[in-house]
Amino acid sequence: MLFILKKIVGGLLMPLPFLLIMMGVALCLLWFTRRQKTGKVIFLVCWLILGLLSLQPVADGLMRQIEKTYPTYRGHDAADYIVVLGSSYTYNPDWAPTSNLVDGTLARLTEGIRIYHQHPGSKMIFTGAAAIGNPKSVAEVAALAAESLGVPTSDIIILDKPKDTHQEAQEVAKRIGKQPFILVTAASQLPRAMVFFQQQGLSPIPAPANQIAIDSPLNPWEKIIPQSLFLLHSERFWYEFLGQQWQKLTSKNETAESSNG
Repeated sequence: MLFILKKIVGGLLMPLPFLLIMMGVALCLLWFTRRQKTGKVIFLVCWLILGLLSLQPVADGLMRQIEKTYPTYRGHDAADYIVVLGSSYTYNPDWAPTSNLVDGTLARLTEGIRIYHQHPGSKMIFTGAAAIGNPKSVAEVAALAAESLGVPTSDIIILDKPKDTHQEAQEVAKRIGKQPFILVTAASQLPRAMVFFQQQGLSPIPAPANQIAIDSPLNPWEKIIPQSLFLLHSERFWYEFLGQQWQKLTSKNETAESSNG
């Protein structure tokens, strides 16, 4: 129940739903009250913020702060496992296996497979529980996609119980102990994920995937016209910012409880 509540509250705090709610509040003030000035100010501020967050320089400027934490994996570190964290997905047996991986999950998978080929004899671990009402977990769906891309079933381990990054770290620690492994997830999520895994006494080797902050040249109009793509980038930044704050808060609470115990 707490997990579902966390997702609902977190979803409502994302820029688009939050700003739409505030703009709705502003319209209510304009239509049904005498607080016309307040309504106009709220609506204007929300409209401006929404526009700014939809601009490439703003959105990717925010994302770049997080994504630059770890460089792309190019090493040859000794590693027995490649852990690929789960994310958004669906499951339609009539689709190509890779089509069921959405919102950057496919990018994580392909980066994991790229690294897998650099480490003969290693195993790929896919994590993530099933979404409500879905017959398969994200770990299972990612494993099916990996098999379709040539990864042997014998080299795949599925951890389909964890519902969030904290639980993923706990389950990986139970499964492999202190053995060396490479951690593959979105570049924006990796700083937060590294903390969770380090809290389990592990030393993951970071391997960011699905970088989205654009550094290469763009056409001038692509930088000045608001686009839904860049609003998505801003939302991803805000999601990770909230996640980091929640991580700090819960870590402090756990430390305080341990001290009291």
